[in-house]
Amino acid sequence: MTKRRPRGTGTVYQEGNRWAVRWQEGKTRRGYAGGFKTREEAERHGTIARATYLAKGSSPVALVAGKLTLSDHGKAFLERRKTTHEAGEEDAYRWNRHIAPGLGHLRPDDVDAAEMRRFIHDRLNAGCSPGTVRTMVSILSGLYEELVEARLATRNPCRGLPKSTRRLMKSDHDPEDVPFLEKLDDVRRVYLAIRDQSEGLAVGFALGAFGGLRPGEAFGLRWRSVDLAGKTLHVREQAKKKRVKDGKPRVVPILDTLFPVMKAWKVKTGGQPADLVVPPLRIDGQKVDDRTRCDYLRFALEKTGLARPGFGSPPAKGEKPEKVWYWCTRHTFASHWVLQGNTIEILSKILGHYSIVQTEVYAHLRPDLFGEKARGALPVDLSPEGATVTEIRQKFSQKRKVRRATS
Repeated sequence: MTKRRPRGTGTVYQEGNRWAVRWQEGKTRRGYAGGFKTREEAERHGTIARATYLAKGSSPVALVAGKLTLSDHGKAFLERRKTTHEAGEEDAYRWNRHIAPGLGHLRPDDVDAAEMRRFIHDRLNAGCSPGTVRTMVSILSGLYEELVEARLATRNPCRGLPKSTRRLMKSDHDPEDVPFLEKLDDVRRVYLAIRDQSEGLAVGFALGAFGGLRPGEAFGLRWRSVDLAGKTLHVREQAKKKRVKDGKPRVVPILDTLFPVMKAWKVKTGGQPADLVVPPLRIDGQKVDDRTRCDYLRFALEKTGLARPGFGSPPAKGEKPEKVWYWCTRHTFASHWVLQGNTIEILSKILGHYSIVQTEVYAHLRPDLFGEKARGALPVDLSPEGATVTEIRQKFSQKRKVRRATS
């Protein structure tokens, strides 16, 4: 006997090679969803849509879930992402510029490993870097996680990709190639050059170069978060956003180099709790934007003779000018922290990273930067007791001379 379906789950029937479902909404209105590959999918969507209607009293988006494409699902997903991710605006741009044209016309279950490989190849051929393509796949995977949870997709095609496909997205970025101020004396010279132009902006530079703060954290820091007595900074807000990156406040120590700068600046400005540590430069009271601080820094690098192509010189087409501020502050702080023999685990906490792997990108652990201090780190004499060292190379050279003379 045919198993009777529960009442209220709708009527499932076949339309060509696809399945559709209808269910009752009130006395006269009926809900409909079609385009499902299997009968089970149609039954599941009918049950969810009927339950949602009874709970809310209105027809849900799931009425046409079987016909919705990734672009349809992506609109609401991106709006939610803007409220939970700092890079929500950039993710929306990547979606509209790359993901939607490549996969947006497909329904969720129409995307498989082959489609993902084709999409990755197309983006790479269009000039996107492997790291950017990996970010796109991550955004798409976030959407699929929600769709699978809501039973609007049966699987996440971004998970379990073959190794050959994942290899295409391997980043070609080499952290050792990222420039930074390799000498502490150069950091001092740049700080003084900025101070000659704007003392407040120099304090913002010092917060990054000797505190590891991100630009938004340095220029969004208020005096209520500065504890000079305890020599700590409570980083909990940014200039553009209410919360810090990843929503995780952290405590940063005020180093002995930074302490007199902060103390003198507080005396000079008054240091009211609600005031910004680095006040706006513009008359209208607006924040210090990226272009302003980078222009000041570029001028300081040129004045000190540290500017070179790709580092302080006018940026090339397509290059983000604000990178030079990151290189001279946050990257410089992380690098010199490690070079001075401090632990990378503590550095990871100061920078607010979720993993030491991310911290290593900032630390620039190049062997040529460690110097004699690193070479003499393990002072152990491995020679046998009473043994002497002979010049083996000299003996070999004498034998070679004799052989050449006899030949």
